[in-house]
Amino acid sequence: MNQFTTKEKLKLSGFNNLTKVLSFNLYDFCITMDTKQRENYVEYINNKYNAENIVKISEEICRIIDANILNISRQDYEPVGASSMVLMSDITGEGKWEHSALKSTPQVNCHLHKSHITAHTYPDASDAEGICSFRVDIDIATCGEIIPLKAINYLFKSFECDVVFIDYVVRGFTRCEDGRKIYLDHYFNSIQDFIEPEILDEYKFKSDLNIGRENIWQTKLMVKEFGAERYLMDQADVNHPDIDKKMFLLNKEMREVFHLS
Repeated sequence: MNQFTTKEKLKLSGFNNLTKVLSFNLYDFCITMDTKQRENYVEYINNKYNAENIVKISEEICRIIDANILNISRQDYEPVGASSMVLMSDITGEGKWEHSALKSTPQVNCHLHKSHITAHTYPDASDAEGICSFRVDIDIATCGEIIPLKAINYLFKSFECDVVFIDYVVRGFTRCEDGRKIYLDHYFNSIQDFIEPEILDEYKFKSDLNIGRENIWQTKLMVKEFGAERYLMDQADVNHPDIDKKMFLLNKEMREVFHLS
């Protein structure tokens, strides 16, 4: 398989048929002391990460990766959760990002089943010990020259990420002007190459899986240990008699999620 450095500009013949899929799956945790705090947590999540706000995040992703927005759908759920989908295209005309419904053309239509951003939220306040969690699953699937990895740092900054799973897969091929098949048009070693050092420094456990020959990459991260202030629904509970027990259960939950056990 031919590989190229990110500095090399490939001369391609015609349309780029590469499909690149970035899956960003994060967990955020919270400690609640009673039923009322659990209800407040669910309300907080529903307000901060409702479908409309998730769409705004997706719109900014499109701007960062230079994709035009074709159509948007959104849905809130009862009692918790939200979803959104943004259809997008890398057809930019003069290279300017646009937020508008483009006219339907054969070139645009060929992108509809490949280029999109889907987001789903999964709040959980059912734990008997009051350890609540919020999971977001964002998939960015693109075709052509768009590189969804460019949006990683923005995703970290858009959410409170205690445990993070990032998967990246490239499929299909394009051709150079001389007819050679190219299965990857942006060479790199690890997903972590795209994450800002100050963000990586916040994480204690870092697992990296790189199967370059198969165009498959995965990174798992778990945040460093912080004080209870980071996780409390009510900061007044920092001296609660059960706070040590709650922090033990919180760390146990995070480790279980990180190791998928």
